[in-house]
Amino acid sequence: MSLARVITRASADIRAPGVCVEVHLAGGLPGVSVVGLPQAAVRESRDRVRAAIGNSGFDMPQRRVTISLAPAELPKSGGGYDLPIAIGILVASRQLPATRLEQTEFIGELSLGGELRAVRGALPAALRAVDAGHAIVAPGANAAEVALLDRGTRLQASSLTDVSLWLAGRGKLRDVRPASASNPVIHPDLADVEGQPGARRALEIAAAGMHSLLLTGPPGTGKTMLASRLPGILPPMTTAEALETAALASISGAGLDPERWRQRPFRAPHHTCSGIALVGGGPVPRPGEASLAHNGVLFLDELPEFNRHALEVLREPLESGRIVISRSTRQSEFPARFQLLCAMNPCPCGHAGDPSGACRCSADQVARYRARVSGPLLDRIDLCVDVPQPERPVIGIGETGPAPPGRQRGEPSAAVRERVITARERQLKRGAGPNAHLAAPDVRRFCALPARAKRLLEEAAGQLRLSPRACLRVVKVARTVADLEDAAEISDAHLAEAIQLRRRFRKW
Repeated sequence: MSLARVITRASADIRAPGVCVEVHLAGGLPGVSVVGLPQAAVRESRDRVRAAIGNSGFDMPQRRVTISLAPAELPKSGGGYDLPIAIGILVASRQLPATRLEQTEFIGELSLGGELRAVRGALPAALRAVDAGHAIVAPGANAAEVALLDRGTRLQASSLTDVSLWLAGRGKLRDVRPASASNPVIHPDLADVEGQPGARRALEIAAAGMHSLLLTGPPGTGKTMLASRLPGILPPMTTAEALETAALASISGAGLDPERWRQRPFRAPHHTCSGIALVGGGPVPRPGEASLAHNGVLFLDELPEFNRHALEVLREPLESGRIVISRSTRQSEFPARFQLLCAMNPCPCGHAGDPSGACRCSADQVARYRARVSGPLLDRIDLCVDVPQPERPVIGIGETGPAPPGRQRGEPSAAVRERVITARERQLKRGAGPNAHLAAPDVRRFCALPARAKRLLEEAAGQLRLSPRACLRVVKVARTVADLEDAAEISDAHLAEAIQLRRRFRKW
């Protein structure tokens, strides 16, 4: 047999499209050619595979070797094709049998000595292989990642020799052991935040409905402190959500931490990051911060300091929950259903509106500073709340026991989280997901307003110059407030609170 076919997976995106590696041996001068849009790392696999085959006790066939990676229109990148190419050469040259190839997929990069090295994208490859009813053989270095999938036949190998013995029926490959429960992460507690009742309430509403939130206020008032406590009050991810989020981390350069795969991501990029860093891209498209925050939180501190273009590229994923990166040969799509959390100062010096009169910025400076954040982006943010300077300094982090006289310790995250989980369960029972993601037909179905509330919304829309999109978001927030109070219908009080949490935008 001079032809062999081996199945593998591309790491183009989390869909991990299948790739058929075909190896054909023909007469002529010895040589190896690779066709099917291989990129540099794949073309270089010829030398790695040749050395690995020789150092594993096999012979490289002295014939013309043609390797085809199909489908041809799919760009191929990375070293994960080394193992299937090596197996294809050994099967085509009759040094190994082909009996197990039809129902098994292989991924892995080879060292010159024949050892298997870890590759990115092992988890989505395993997911798609199991969905196709195939077994998958992956490097032992990826075992912890592949173990997150608790179904199907998942095998691990440390070298080409191990795989060849298994294919020949003279050896066994170890099963990937199911992953143990991830270690719980101890998040900062909301009890550390004293005062700021308005900001705490907004944080709870945002967590319950997965709403976007903007915190504004002078430096040092607790905006970042509040933001860091949002993950501690969010509901846990489902297994499907956790696997999808882990698959995105697997194909990214950031890598996957199997110990924390069930924790909602909290991404806080620096304000100097580019638009590509935020939404993804590159010659071989990879997910950016927005996709790595999928099912979690994307925190943008010092919002006006971000590049204007970098912020504008977030407008599409805020609406659609996905990012599409187009290249001349292919489109890559990455999920990006994140919860946007932003923080900013009210002016360049940070003290605009301070009763002490410490701000020395001119009106023109303040206007230019705020104009760095565009109106269309602000229109897509559900909540905006002030985090004012406390009347007197409060230093209570790390204190235990009763609060000192004259001070009241904040409610702990555990109590807030229980209310958030209960409210989110009500939303999921409706079958339309978190309130922030309700489509217009779902809003009409689940967010009906009584007559008084309708009049209130109409008055607020006129006074605050709310766009139709903003009105829709106000109603969604009101639905979340009602869910937190276990109310079947939205009252005018629920709507009034939602409007109040958007009133801050009028100052812009």
